[in-house]
Amino acid sequence: MATITSLGIGSGLDLNGLLDQLKDAERGKLAPITRQQAQQEAKISAYGKIQTSMDALQDAVGALSDPKLYQSLSANVRGDEISATTDADALPGSYRVEVTDLATAGTLASQRLVGTESDAALDMGGATQLRLDFAGLDSVNIDVAADSSLEDIRDAINANDAAGVSASVIFDGEGYRLALSSKETGLDASVTGFSFVDAAGAAVATPPFASDTQVSGQDAALTVNGIAITSASNTIEDAIQGVTLDLGELNLGTGETASSTVNVERNTLKVREAIGDFVEAFNDVKNTIGTVTKFDSETGEAAELVGDSSVRTIENRLRSVLSGGVAGGEFSTLTQLGITLQRDGTLEMDDDTISGLAKNSPDALSDFFTGVEGDENSVGLASILSTTLEQLMSKNGTLGNAISGAENRIDSLGERYERMENTIERTISRYRTQFGQLDAMIAQMNSTSSYLTKQFEAMDAQLGRD
Repeated sequence: MATITSLGIGSGLDLNGLLDQLKDAERGKLAPITRQQAQQEAKISAYGKIQTSMDALQDAVGALSDPKLYQSLSANVRGDEISATTDADALPGSYRVEVTDLATAGTLASQRLVGTESDAALDMGGATQLRLDFAGLDSVNIDVAADSSLEDIRDAINANDAAGVSASVIFDGEGYRLALSSKETGLDASVTGFSFVDAAGAAVATPPFASDTQVSGQDAALTVNGIAITSASNTIEDAIQGVTLDLGELNLGTGETASSTVNVERNTLKVREAIGDFVEAFNDVKNTIGTVTKFDSETGEAAELVGDSSVRTIENRLRSVLSGGVAGGEFSTLTQLGITLQRDGTLEMDDDTISGLAKNSPDALSDFFTGVEGDENSVGLASILSTTLEQLMSKNGTLGNAISGAENRIDSLGERYERMENTIERTISRYRTQFGQLDAMIAQMNSTSSYLTKQFEAMDAQLGRD
């Protein structure tokens, strides 16, 4: 039998087209698996959205579980532009602050070098160091080379972290000067002079230049409730317990006094914002769940997790915690705080009620969310809700199991897809072999038919001649 190298050559039939149709029909069996894979991937994405919103709720609940939140204080300033911040050691009170002087940094300039460029080598007179002197700090020695220029000396100072000053070279219109500025404010850090010394520490007889123009730094001067205070910095941390004063924004003229009143009081805004963040985060979880479980009855369109039992479990657990309340304190339910559960499952907060409680009943608020201090049997709502969220989102929790289950189904579908694809390839290979055999058979039959026709024609011609 003749060998056929391409389907349809021997028979004249479109066997390649027929084989392609059979292949498409066979591969159509893979479509349901592909759809199921896409559905599981969509579920994982939807679970991820829920997890993200629950993570945000966990963060908001974590803020409410800190007892320090309900005792936090803030500093409000009335008057000239100073700022004040508090820490955990602050105490409520009112403080009159009057500032007469701001802390400044000292400056010092060298003599003018006339007729000498800033990069020209100087006669150092045998000096190997430049000694910097300060009003209340130890002197600092800077190494300098024997042929240093003014710029070299500047660079040597700026390269030394312990120098205590920043150096620059300025041109005053007639010559160059070395200008120094103390890195820190205050009288003690004020640079008072410099000198060139040799290897033995002795001042050189003929220095290349000497110090000239000095402006001393000064300490900040202020009173707090009439008590005089000085500070080398304009940031003052010990004048009021737990309060840091910042005078940096003041612009005092000579002889002027800036007066302010610093009131340290309960930070009701911080409490209200923390509770508001919790309400918003919970509502985001509820809205996210609503989006991924939505069903449109008019169009018949269904979201990824319609009817999902894991999502229903999450909703029910969270609703149970929020409606169950706590025991042991003045408040036992969210409703008593002005936070109500709406018909759509979201929370609504009364800002005025929360603000009033934060101002007048901070301890009761703390007991509700964090538990009564000293009572081992008292567990606050934040703690209960935090534990519930951890259980739901853990690897073996409701959400964790749902995600891992979808991932396992995707793996299983992938294996099923691969097995079916191999089966299809074997089927198509069998069809290709059978079509090749058919093509060869028809070609052989056509060849035999042609041979017989020619033989009969030859016989007819021979009989006709006779």
